[in-house]
Amino acid sequence: MATLQDICVSAAINLLSAFGFLLAFALLRLQPINDRVYFPKWYLKGLRESPRLSGAVVSKFVNLDFKTYINFLNWMPAALNMPEPELTDHAGLDSTVYIRIYLLGLKIFVPITLLALLVLVPVNFTGNTLDGIKDLTFSDIDKLSISNVQSGSNRFWVHLGMSYFFSFWTCYALYHEYKTIASMRLRYLASEKRRPDQFTVLVKNVPSDPDESVSEHVEHFFCVNHPDHYLMHQVVYNANSLAKLVAKKKSLQNWLVYYQTKHERNPGNRPIKKTGYCGLYGSKTDAIDYYTAEIEKLTQQEHEEREKVASDPKAIMPAAFVSFKTRWGAAVCAQTQQSSNPTIWLTEWAPQPRDVYWDNLAIPYVELSMRRLLMAICVFFLTFFFMIPIAFVQSLANIEGIEKNLPFLRPVIEKEYIKSFIQGFLPGIALKIFLIMLPTILMTMSKIEGFTSLSSLERRSAEKYHLFILVNVFLGSIITGTAFQQLHKFIHESSGQFTKTIGVSVPMKATFFITYIMVDGWAGIAAEIVRLVPLVMFHIKNTFLVKTEQDREQAMDPGSLDFATSEPRIQLYFLLGLVYSVITPVLLPFILVFFAFSYMVFRHQIINVYDQKYESAAAFWPHVHRRVIIGLVISQLLLMGLFSTLGVSKSTFVLGVQPILTIWFHIYCKGRFESAFKKFSLQDAMVKDTLERATDPNLNLRAYLKDAYVHPVFNGGDMERPVAIDEEESNPLVPTRRRNSHRSSDASSEATVLKI
Repeated sequence: MATLQDICVSAAINLLSAFGFLLAFALLRLQPINDRVYFPKWYLKGLRESPRLSGAVVSKFVNLDFKTYINFLNWMPAALNMPEPELTDHAGLDSTVYIRIYLLGLKIFVPITLLALLVLVPVNFTGNTLDGIKDLTFSDIDKLSISNVQSGSNRFWVHLGMSYFFSFWTCYALYHEYKTIASMRLRYLASEKRRPDQFTVLVKNVPSDPDESVSEHVEHFFCVNHPDHYLMHQVVYNANSLAKLVAKKKSLQNWLVYYQTKHERNPGNRPIKKTGYCGLYGSKTDAIDYYTAEIEKLTQQEHEEREKVASDPKAIMPAAFVSFKTRWGAAVCAQTQQSSNPTIWLTEWAPQPRDVYWDNLAIPYVELSMRRLLMAICVFFLTFFFMIPIAFVQSLANIEGIEKNLPFLRPVIEKEYIKSFIQGFLPGIALKIFLIMLPTILMTMSKIEGFTSLSSLERRSAEKYHLFILVNVFLGSIITGTAFQQLHKFIHESSGQFTKTIGVSVPMKATFFITYIMVDGWAGIAAEIVRLVPLVMFHIKNTFLVKTEQDREQAMDPGSLDFATSEPRIQLYFLLGLVYSVITPVLLPFILVFFAFSYMVFRHQIINVYDQKYESAAAFWPHVHRRVIIGLVISQLLLMGLFSTLGVSKSTFVLGVQPILTIWFHIYCKGRFESAFKKFSLQDAMVKDTLERATDPNLNLRAYLKDAYVHPVFNGGDMERPVAIDEEESNPLVPTRRRNSHRSSDASSEATVLKI
């Protein structure tokens, strides 16, 4: 059990580690050779030039201006000085609102920490219960926790009152933050420049028609049902195979450039490679000739695949991007039911073109429900049985497993120092590798579920990761045993008994979570700013591949906010702070350091480094709000379980009201604000349309939207485009190929000729 001295030593080590990372970053960022690693966003915006373009040879690599080293920490105030509106213009609303999650943590926990330290810590410390119990092992931290108060004491009513105040304050801060961000989103959407997704709707599950192609069917349906607003459409092609060929060709071209560069630097030697897998085996051949021939083969295959996709009706999926003449028309279509049959002609707002996940557009709609059911089962087993694959991998990483699977290595691994290394190092590495791979596994599951945008994939992966952290990091650390054993207890014990079991265990784990916060939340966040992997990769590319400034720009890897993993990690700190605010308040200052430090670091990264892959206008905020509410309810239930063991009369009844009120508060906020994140009001759409007609009356919207939702592999190609009805013709006729002129209007147009 960690003592107060142990906590102080750990804090000193982690603070020194964090300071070391910050010092390394402050020095590395000043070197001209690293400028593109630490300021890539400004290069992408064209607002920064490389300091290596001028000056002496040495000064192109090393900063020789020693005055700049005096103020090497000036990046900290610079990260905080940019006003929020300017930050939104610079980085987008998603980045601004992500930073506000850390700010929300400070708003919630600064008052809670001050009140807990001033009120609860003295109440706990003067309880003197632990000193009076013989043969009991406890730490100095426990003397500051609720464990030091005698069972049945009236002092517990102070804790109960503080619990209500902390819950009220958390809900108050959440309400105002939800309201603020909803207003920010509406202002952002109102002031946003013209974008293709404002006029476009994604239509899925287009019903088949024996007489018409998907493209004709979509065109006729919207000409009939949205005659005044329909403009054009782009059908969805199953181009996944073609995309793989294009990606493979690009990879081979990169290798060709690498070997050509190598040859240019040493013209006397032709580069050689092996033809086997990854160049590890096989016959040797001229690398440049090999990759040139392979690229020619792939070019031919790509051409054949393009023709196949363009001519094969089976390559056209029952889905389309439908564009309208006005935002108002798109809003009506996206937010209404198109057919009396609710399973066909399904419409939703189209993602931004750069946000579209094209691979999933080719999934038939009927498969989606089965895919999501299957992935739900997989997530359940991964969450509650994840120790099984871990144990399997670790069994292969021990002495017996290696000797059984690789017997020829037995003479080597029996050596004492190698044996010690394997037993003490490999099992931990196996666990670490699995945890590193976990976000990729969860993202793959989300892709299998069939979500059609990168933003929705990240939000879905974040939900899975949050569940995993909640069960295996929080509950797994509190209860001894695997998540499966926790599930067994939850199923076979009454809910009250299970809550008591966890509630009693919570105070005992405070020191563990304090050390976890320091390692992950202090040193871990400081390591983030150094960008060690992008730094190393940039210099490797710069050494072997870069010939021109354009090559150097392509070698930059600005990265982006990894919402799928970083946001659930933040939620763990919200959960720990809310759970221990009443039980062990001394943990709260460590939480505050995390939120303050992370706010500064990620603000700097957003301003100077990250280049977001998409912009969802903070569509993820309702998920953030819900997860904080989940953490608050869990903290209330655990406190209720703990109080039920401490002999406080009527505490269960008094505390039982809290989760009910909290859930009611969540339902109220959901009804009050969530529509701003799901829908676009017709009033706002009409205002933007009216302003645009006044400011740009000659806008050619058809030309603007023509290529917006063409699959990336077809950009610049000769794909046939669907011909839309000429908007300038009055009262056009829409010919169809249907033989039966008495079909229902639900099949989109009944007569042989339709008048609009």
